[in-house]
Amino acid sequence: MKYVVTGGAGFIGSHIAEGLVANGHEVVIFDNFFSGKKENVNDLLAGPNASLIEGTILDSATLRKAFEGADGIFHEAAIASVPRSVADPRETHEVNLSGTVNVLMAARDCGVKKVVFASSAAVYGDKPELPKRESMMPDPLSPYAVTKSAGENYCSVFSRLYGMQCVSLRYFNVFGPRQDPGSPYSGVITKFITNTLAHKPVTIFGDGKQTRDFVYVKDVVRANILAMESPVSGVYNVASGSQLDLMELLEIVANVSGIRVPVEFVQPAAGDVRHSVADIAVAQEILGYVPGCSMREGLGETVQWFRDFIYFP
Repeated sequence: MKYVVTGGAGFIGSHIAEGLVANGHEVVIFDNFFSGKKENVNDLLAGPNASLIEGTILDSATLRKAFEGADGIFHEAAIASVPRSVADPRETHEVNLSGTVNVLMAARDCGVKKVVFASSAAVYGDKPELPKRESMMPDPLSPYAVTKSAGENYCSVFSRLYGMQCVSLRYFNVFGPRQDPGSPYSGVITKFITNTLAHKPVTIFGDGKQTRDFVYVKDVVRANILAMESPVSGVYNVASGSQLDLMELLEIVANVSGIRVPVEFVQPAAGDVRHSVADIAVAQEILGYVPGCSMREGLGETVQWFRDFIYFP
């Protein structure tokens, strides 16, 4: 089978591309390298089953070229940051929503029958009801979350109107190797690990008791491949199904790394949510998705990657 991964040189996209090649598929990596990195996919591109098309999802002609003859599209390309969307809503709208419409239209025009769209748990907002279920009404609190919720709606409409199968996967807090430690918008685990390995204080926005449902990137890859191979459309949570507060997270990082650092508490970030945990029963039942990596195991592999590939004085 031939698949295209938009944002295929990014954190999650490169892992999806890697998983597809490992399963014997042909993969086209589509990326403009705005946030993706060549080093994430150089090993893949050295082999016979992966190729690269450099382009933006805002360019419909280049998308159609990339999608020609594809069996399915994994749409990962996005500006994946709540703070950045708050600072520049228009940019996030153009890339995340207009870009997603471009991807769906190019897939339709090229006769692609399946699209798997990277959505986000941010669509749920900060409603107190837990766990988060796919049947809940979205309540986005940031421009980023608005674009993901609207992207899901476009996927649903394209499924109904054009005979395509479109699956939206609501990622919770994904972590793992290749998360960009240099980005000001990198995730909390990346910041905890890089500061810990550099023996610098860790900054926590709020009191550290806010909870997240962290999911290892290998489990996210598994969910994507299951979604592509299952003859279904719809929306599914991708998570571990358990919650961890930030102070507990920092303790695991300390145990895995063998390093403890001071904590500095600051005001909560705008648009952030207090608590989040997923109900993954629907993904388990329909897709066969079962997370296979423990938090400690995933953090251990992630810390080791940072030690191997990121310089710490």
